[in-house]
Amino acid sequence: MSSFEKKMSIMEALKKHPGARDVFVKYGLGCLACMGAVAESVESGARMHGVNPDLLIADLNGLLAEGKDKNKA
Repeated sequence: MSSFEKKMSIMEALKKHPGARDVFVKYGLGCLACMGAVAESVESGARMHGVNPDLLIADLNGLLAEGKDKNKA
């Protein structure tokens, strides 16, 4: 599975991993069902909510790393 990117839409990120919703909520981006989530980038949404997009992306990519670790066990 490829990594999360700042330029991908919030909706793409939500579809990429089921845990992405929890990460967005953790950072205060709770409006995941709004129309903006379809076209708004992860970076744009983060900045609008005063969140460092690099930290958000790192946490999202952590979901993928967790999955790889589970597959190794």
